[in-house]
Amino acid sequence: MAKKHRHTPEQIIRKLAEGNKLMAGGMSIEDVCRQFGVHESTWHRWTNRYGGMKADDAKRLKELEGENARLKKLLAEAELDKLMLKEIAKDAPIDVKCSTLGCLTVGL
Repeated sequence: MAKKHRHTPEQIIRKLAEGNKLMAGGMSIEDVCRQFGVHESTWHRWTNRYGGMKADDAKRLKELEGENARLKKLLAEAELDKLMLKEIAKDAPIDVKCSTLGCLTVGL
């Protein structure tokens, strides 16, 4: 069984550019995929995701995906904190009195 190989976005973009040149020269997609050692479905997935990109674009995409994942994690943690505070507040005996000067919290 063949060992799976993870390609970096830069490698993928380079292979796509080279493969497109080979196909423009008359090579079939099957032959190009065989030469690069990837399945045709992988080639199409790469084309859909990275087609037309430059290496700098791929690096920026990876950075943005990482930042997006970090922000999603922060949001999930904040929502969890908010839920925990609501649970605690539900059981706490607190009386809140509001007036035009603002709200005063009085513990019972």
